[in-house]
Amino acid sequence: MRLWLTISLGLVSLGLTLSLTGCSPSSKPGLPPDSPFAETSVSFPDGLSSGIATGDVTDRSAVVWLRTDGPRKIQIEWAPVEEWTRAEADRERAPYLARTLLLETAPEHDYTLKVPIEGLKPGMRYRYQVLVEQQPPEVDSIPAAKVAATGEFVTAPPPGAHAPVTFLWSGDLGGQQRCRDDGAGYPIFDVMRRQQPDFAILLGDLMYSDDTCPSPPNAPGGDFTAATLDEYRAKHRYQRGAPALRRFLAVVPVFTIWDDHEVGNNFAGPYDPRMPIGRQALLEYWPIRTPPDDPARLYRRVRFGADLELFILDTRQYRSRNAEPDGPGKTMLGRAQRAWLLDGLANSTATWKVIATSVPLSNPKAGNLLTPGNDSWARGPDGTGFQTELEQLVEAILSRRIRNVVWLAADVHYVQANAYDPDGDGVADFHEFICGPLSAAYGRPTPPNPVFKPMTLFSDSGYSNFGLVSVKRTTLEVRILDDKGALRATHTLRAR
Repeated sequence: MRLWLTISLGLVSLGLTLSLTGCSPSSKPGLPPDSPFAETSVSFPDGLSSGIATGDVTDRSAVVWLRTDGPRKIQIEWAPVEEWTRAEADRERAPYLARTLLLETAPEHDYTLKVPIEGLKPGMRYRYQVLVEQQPPEVDSIPAAKVAATGEFVTAPPPGAHAPVTFLWSGDLGGQQRCRDDGAGYPIFDVMRRQQPDFAILLGDLMYSDDTCPSPPNAPGGDFTAATLDEYRAKHRYQRGAPALRRFLAVVPVFTIWDDHEVGNNFAGPYDPRMPIGRQALLEYWPIRTPPDDPARLYRRVRFGADLELFILDTRQYRSRNAEPDGPGKTMLGRAQRAWLLDGLANSTATWKVIATSVPLSNPKAGNLLTPGNDSWARGPDGTGFQTELEQLVEAILSRRIRNVVWLAADVHYVQANAYDPDGDGVADFHEFICGPLSAAYGRPTPPNPVFKPMTLFSDSGYSNFGLVSVKRTTLEVRILDDKGALRATHTLRAR
């Protein structure tokens, strides 16, 4: 049976019709023999040089992202891998693949499109392909089109299912002139792709608008800082020139959030005039789903089966000035986001509640003369920071007895894990894991602020890295891998 529905597209609402074919869900989907996870030759031919991506995947939906090289008509087809394979073997079945009508890319959004795909089945591996017009057709079809790129993604397990989930997280890409090379660009993404994760959380600083990438030693095209919308877009395009990143995004769905360098060092949203254009470029270049009634909102949450709920925070758009003294009126999240987080944590039935915050909890991150004030949650020696608001969150975790809370962070360019026991009863009330950079200067690890009684489980630096998280009912394992795939640290939590 076919289901017909209408979706909205990217930042511009366009009506289009999709045809979806019903398929029975599977349990944890296995990789087909020809899965791009195992390939290093994923290519993006004429018309789609920036690659493709999927993001904000749920148990029923996904967002497909693409950018064409100039105005083009495109069409997207998708199906569960098993159905796709049958259609390839029997061309008469091809019409039963789901597909969009013709879509067009336009200069208003730098030829990018975000296409929400709805009505999917939980816990299933899907394959999709993007067809791109090669010559302007005379009729409403693409007779001269060819497949420009093929990708895969896995939908989340249904909310009540106990299914294993594996995901990555990291941040900080191309900072301090450690930009893409002339080969793979950022080889670490090939290492990450081979871990075969269900998804990845990218915690910001995915381009450095305020830093240059001189060539040599870097690939040419990034030796400038951004001040205009076109320059912000060009910074994102420079990153997408990395073949390893394009290969990764084609087969690993991402949940992306910004940190400061998507706009400017240590920026505080309401007070930085560059924020609107930095945000527009971010939304154009990443598959982020925003609510129709609040198209600027970046914080969101998603459920992965019975055992994992993910809360992605926006620590930039609503924050007070960094230089403002810490106190009851100072906020990093803003009132609405803070209430959303506390309500979501208190009412979540997931075993593990994972909070993605771009900045760490208790590691001071000092500002400078241009942007004074501590930039992370911790209170700095100058009395700035956002610790009072964090104390409210911690008090809620304790008073509401919210168990199995895990914070994931990046930004400081080193690896650290902390177990926090703020009530001092000898049992950790929540944990924090910090990783990164993907490619940037290495930071010097600092001990966490003692206010929440942390115990540091490991702390290290000096290499590019990412975190690999495996959730299996009552266990959550965190592994830190470097850019060669070597294991650098590991820790396993057991649910309370």
